[in-house]
Amino acid sequence: MPYANQPKLAIAELSDENIKFHIEDTDLSVANSIRRVFMAETPTIAIDWVQLEENSTVLSDEFISHRVGLIPFTSDESVERMQYSRDCSCSDYCPDCSVEFTLDVRCLDDHTRNVTTADLKSSDSRVIPVTNRSRADGPEYGEADDILLVKLRKGQALKLRAYAVKGFGKEHAKWNPTTGVAFEYDPDNILRHTIYPKPNDWPKSEYSELEEGKHQADYDPLAKANKFFYNVESCGSLKPENIVMMGIAALKKKLSDLQNQLNLEAQTDALAIN
Repeated sequence: MPYANQPKLAIAELSDENIKFHIEDTDLSVANSIRRVFMAETPTIAIDWVQLEENSTVLSDEFISHRVGLIPFTSDESVERMQYSRDCSCSDYCPDCSVEFTLDVRCLDDHTRNVTTADLKSSDSRVIPVTNRSRADGPEYGEADDILLVKLRKGQALKLRAYAVKGFGKEHAKWNPTTGVAFEYDPDNILRHTIYPKPNDWPKSEYSELEEGKHQADYDPLAKANKFFYNVESCGSLKPENIVMMGIAALKKKLSDLQNQLNLEAQTDALAIN
């Protein structure tokens, strides 16, 4: 059976930080599902377990654990091969479902010592803080400052061990691979889903097709959204194009699982009737 719609996608811009594209000939509900799945269902790697062995800093254990947990890690090469820790057969953590990180810093002089993501040591060279990637790959990813975790004075120390696991944004925001997903489907406001108190003061969309001096199109009650513009900005854990591909794959799997479950229910009902 042919599909009711044959969506078309075109990429307008692709960089190391974001991707701009648009989709045509699909429904608003499908387009919005794609937007949501980028943020909530695309898996990445983030620290989920922290054991502090020594902490004489001014910050509490919980504060430091929270800061460490929000560090974005490079996930492109490892996340698809890694198992979810809840599905792994190990009793605790193992290389198949986690990456171990250690940090051991002590301030021995009178100058303040900054503890940053550069001090984290990873058991997997493919999974490192995104700020470390600029040093490993040169100028490809641009300039990036290390993320400050805490400051130490003379005699203070911080030592911890942590495990990063696979997860997705619906569980916790630390697994969200995006810093934002811009989504637009009516650049000229022809549907009037947005009411402008003063249309003349409202900035024009970059996708607007209106003539100069006109600020919004005439209202059309029969119009339907057909073209959807996206701007997906990555936090660095995944490349923008990988966010799109993995997000669509996650949505496809959810629909496939739903279809399989419906088929199973239909077969069960048929057997019950017979």
